[in-house]
Amino acid sequence: MNIIAITACPAGVAHTNMAAAALEMTAKKMGHKIKVEKQGAMGIENSISAKDVANAQVLILAVDTAIAKSDRFSEIPTVKVPVTEAVKNPQGLINKALELVK
Repeated sequence: MNIIAITACPAGVAHTNMAAAALEMTAKKMGHKIKVEKQGAMGIENSISAKDVANAQVLILAVDTAIAKSDRFSEIPTVKVPVTEAVKNPQGLINKALELVK
């Protein structure tokens, strides 16, 4: 499965990075491909391209703040949760996202 994700917290530092790392590590262990864009104090890091969106089956938004360029994702199944859920239960979150595309 190809997954894209955005992590973002109001400060855009600690929780954003912890959530991104947890999703990347867990998706890999589960045998899925994932690209995680981080949005926050440093701007947009690891930007999701139009090609990434076209190849993805699902989008995970682990965010506690509004995200930039959200219109890129209007056609993709999306699960949106607080950023802490991606830190605390990344496998459950990925499973929740995969349920959208079964």
